[in-house]
Amino acid sequence: MRMRRRTFLKSSAAQLFGAPAAMFVRVQRGPAQRLPPGRTRLAICSETFTGSSFAEACKAAWRTGYAGIEIEPAHLGPDPATLSAAQRLEVRRIIEGEGLRYVGLHSFLKTPAGLHLTAANSSLRRRSWDYLARLVDLAADLGDRPVMVLGSSKQRQAIEGTKPQEAVKLLTDGLRKMAPLAEKRGVCILMEPLAPQLCNVVNTLEEAAAIVRAVGSSAVQTIFDSHNTAAEKKPLDALLREYFPLIRHVHLNEMDGQRPGAGTFPFALVLGTLKQLRYSGWISVEVFHFKPDGETVARLAGEFLYRLEEKVP
Repeated sequence: MRMRRRTFLKSSAAQLFGAPAAMFVRVQRGPAQRLPPGRTRLAICSETFTGSSFAEACKAAWRTGYAGIEIEPAHLGPDPATLSAAQRLEVRRIIEGEGLRYVGLHSFLKTPAGLHLTAANSSLRRRSWDYLARLVDLAADLGDRPVMVLGSSKQRQAIEGTKPQEAVKLLTDGLRKMAPLAEKRGVCILMEPLAPQLCNVVNTLEEAAAIVRAVGSSAVQTIFDSHNTAAEKKPLDALLREYFPLIRHVHLNEMDGQRPGAGTFPFALVLGTLKQLRYSGWISVEVFHFKPDGETVARLAGEFLYRLEEKVP
C-alpha cells in the first residue's frame, strides 16, 4: 500500500528532529483559522516550546492557534548553518505540514558559541560575519522572503575596550557588506533596538533607524519590540508612526519578558496604531518566561491578543 505523502513527511520529520511519528496528530484548529482575511497575522517564536523538538514546537504552535513560526536557529541544531539541503527541505516540510507559515529567524548568533560581530579582534569579527552570511542562506532556504531579527545582544555589544560608537560603526559596515547577499536571497535583516539592560549598543528606534538609513538597502530594516522600548522617550503611537516606513516586523511581550496579558503594557495602543497604519506584516509573540509550560503560555498569549485585536478601533 502506498504511504500517504503527509504520513511520510511527518514520519521522516520525526526521524530528523527527534519527535515520534505517533505524536503527529491533527487537532482542532485554534483561533488563527477564524481570522477574517486582511487581519493581523500572529506568529510565535519557536523557543516558547523549549525542551521540545522543532517538529513538536510547530505542532504546539498550530495547536495553540498561531498562523506562523519564527525560528531560533539553535532549535534546529548546535550548528544550524551546517544543515544539509535535505534537512533544510525537511524543516520546510515540517512547517508546511502543520499548516504554519515560516516567518524567519531570530537570536541567530547564539550558537555555535564564541561569535561576536563587534569584537576588537578582526579575525573573530570576520568569522562572525561570515557565519551570519551562511545564516542568510539558511533563512532563505527555509522559506520565502523571511526576516532575520538582529538582536543577539551578547554577540553585538561593545566589549573588550570597544566603545559603543565604534561598535555601531562596525555593525553598520558589516550590514552594508551583508546587504547585497540579503537582497539577492530575498532576506530582510532587521536591526533591533535592545533595552539598555540587555545591550550597550543600539537601544532606541532612532539609533536603529540611523543604521538602516546609513546602509541604504531595502534588505536592512528595523523592528518594533515592546519589551525593548525601555529607553524610548516618545509615546508608543508616535514612535510607531515616525518609524513605520522602516518597521518590517513586530515582537510583543511584557516589559519584564512575560507573555502579553500578564502585565500592564499598553498593547491596545500598539495594535490600534498598527491597524490605523495598515500594517500587514507578522506580529510574533516572543516571551522569556515559560511557566507553567510553553504551550500554556502560548495559548494564553494568543487568546489575549486575538480578543484585544477585536476590540481596538
